[in-house]
Amino acid sequence: MEVAYVCEWEKRPQSTHCPSVPLVCSWSCRNLVAFTSDLKNQEDEKDVSHMIHIIDTDHPWDVYSINSGHAEVISCLEWDRSGSRLLSADGDGTIKCWAMADHLVSSWESSLGSALAGEPIVALSWLHNGVKLALHVEMSGSTNFGEKFSRVKFSPSLTLFGGKPMEGWLAVSISGLVTVSLLKPNGTLLTSSESLCRLRGRVALADIAFTGGGNIVVAATDGCSSSPVQFYKVVVTMVNEKCRIDTELLPSLFMRCTTDAVRREKYPTVTHLRFLTRENSEQVLLCASCQGGSIVECWSLRKEGLPVNNIFQHRSPVVGEKQPTILKWRILSATNDLERVSAVALPKLPISISNTDLKVASDTKFCPGLGLALSFHDGSLQILHRLSLHTMGVFYGPGGAARPGDDSAVKRQRTGAPPLHFKALQFSWTSLALAGVDNQGKLHMLRVSPSMGQLLDMNTTLRHLLFLLEYCMVTGYDWWDVLLHVQPAMVHSLVEKLHEEYMRQNHALQQVLATRIVAVKASLCKLSSATAARACDFHAKLLLMAISSTFKSLLRPHTLHSPDKSPGDRLAEICSKNIDVDIDKVMLNLKTEEFVLDGHPLQSLQQLIQWVGDFVLYLLANLPNQGSIVRPGFGFLRDGSSLGMLREMMVMIRIWGLLKPGCLPVYTATSDSQDSMFLLFRLLSRLWLCCNDRVVTE
Repeated sequence: MEVAYVCEWEKRPQSTHCPSVPLVCSWSCRNLVAFTSDLKNQEDEKDVSHMIHIIDTDHPWDVYSINSGHAEVISCLEWDRSGSRLLSADGDGTIKCWAMADHLVSSWESSLGSALAGEPIVALSWLHNGVKLALHVEMSGSTNFGEKFSRVKFSPSLTLFGGKPMEGWLAVSISGLVTVSLLKPNGTLLTSSESLCRLRGRVALADIAFTGGGNIVVAATDGCSSSPVQFYKVVVTMVNEKCRIDTELLPSLFMRCTTDAVRREKYPTVTHLRFLTRENSEQVLLCASCQGGSIVECWSLRKEGLPVNNIFQHRSPVVGEKQPTILKWRILSATNDLERVSAVALPKLPISISNTDLKVASDTKFCPGLGLALSFHDGSLQILHRLSLHTMGVFYGPGGAARPGDDSAVKRQRTGAPPLHFKALQFSWTSLALAGVDNQGKLHMLRVSPSMGQLLDMNTTLRHLLFLLEYCMVTGYDWWDVLLHVQPAMVHSLVEKLHEEYMRQNHALQQVLATRIVAVKASLCKLSSATAARACDFHAKLLLMAISSTFKSLLRPHTLHSPDKSPGDRLAEICSKNIDVDIDKVMLNLKTEEFVLDGHPLQSLQQLIQWVGDFVLYLLANLPNQGSIVRPGFGFLRDGSSLGMLREMMVMIRIWGLLKPGCLPVYTATSDSQDSMFLLFRLLSRLWLCCNDRVVTE
């Protein structure tokens, strides 16, 4: 199936959802989904709480509900690029910035906000930070991540001294007022407002996009399909510690359905207005509706030559003179008459949508990011090509939308309540999943097939999934939605191919991606019972890497004029070259003064030190059973880098034990004279040397 049902979530304790109010949904790059609901107290119908619910898609049973404190219905939700802060705006002009308290996804607080009293917010966005990554489908077979995913030159909306992007947000109100709030480095908020044009008018719908030059483009309409869709350029600057907003009118357009004599009066209302991507202000999607149906149009802004009057065509041209040009909106495609559209979701995968790139995507059969989602009031959902608007997939929804030839479903719709349909839709960041909130306040998860119904061989499917996993690994985005399409039989191949591609990168990039690739491998191995033990090993390796980084961060050079290498780097270099199995001899090559710490920090590390000691003991005890793959720890017995990391930590623990014996790990020895640390290091070094095929030195 192109679109498949995953799960639903419902929570209405001691209250009921108000079905008439709008619902909003937003999906962050950390796979946190935020959506709204208005809960009405059964005892007092006037007591309505405007709630924000946040869930982690990997743990959907844990739901974090926030009483937003908004006085009116929440109209906008917007995550920032890091996925750790959330903006909410309501019908009274109040905007709140929510952030995690103590980096906990279960705790949220609002300490910043702005307000436009009595001005309902219709569009909201964070300012762009200047980071844009391009995904090159045609280079999916390349071994270099830099060729697959490249940084695109893109200017931030506003910069501080030195070119650092300034954080903040921009909102558009229903009366045509644009407001910008800037987060200053000292934590204060600087807010300024300006009219989009001299003659302010009603703005029923608006959307915000960004240009590569650092400008902001706002699209706005009054909701009437016979009125023009206006576009404005917004420039934000800082002048004398004050925020200045300059606006400029850009070319506008009229929907083509209003110029058609048959459809002129059929679709009177514009119900949806969206730029195809936030980073492309030259392509826009419009939807006009009536009570019985909708029509969708896709428009593109193009530069065209300006025709010259015949009087001036016969004069001799000046050297270097170019023909004058003008920007015009041209329609790319339009749908036929559809059912009434209730929600629109646009893909977030940064695939270029030029004709050449679309041909490459068609040749490679790579479909993620090419389709947009439309949900309808009959409960169905369609995936349409983002430019041609032809149908790529259909889903009939949990509400029992009528399938072709299903007369019983039609009868149920006639006699029963209105069918369930989505009022808000959001794509995940790789466009392989959809989150939707229906008209009863339930959250639904849908899986979107990466092949969109095409018959692909296993190698092609693996290559597409591997490409998306690499994209998540490079960007730091969560890969939960990619895992929805991984079958247990694919796990081993994906893990091996991912490791091969990782080892082909340069050393600097490998260091950056070291923890991410281990986390991806752990997630993959959990999908198959045959690799469950490896998942345990990868999770243990993540903890091992975190402890090693913590230990090395405590080391300080003994002189201010230290060499290029840090004490931790020198320790790793010495331990990798020294093949001696005697821990005391390895210590002779180190500058022990770099390991000197006060007593209190050492004692606070004792539990981590004890875990490292117990883990080494567990690995060595597993050596007689090393033929058992299903036993946790098997992967470490052949992982030279992890064993080398353990050797380095054993050396650090040995030195710290000389300074404060109370921090050493506690073992139950067979005799009082036995040096457990010495014996463990000796056995661990022998295992490490065997993994690296090196000669053991007694």
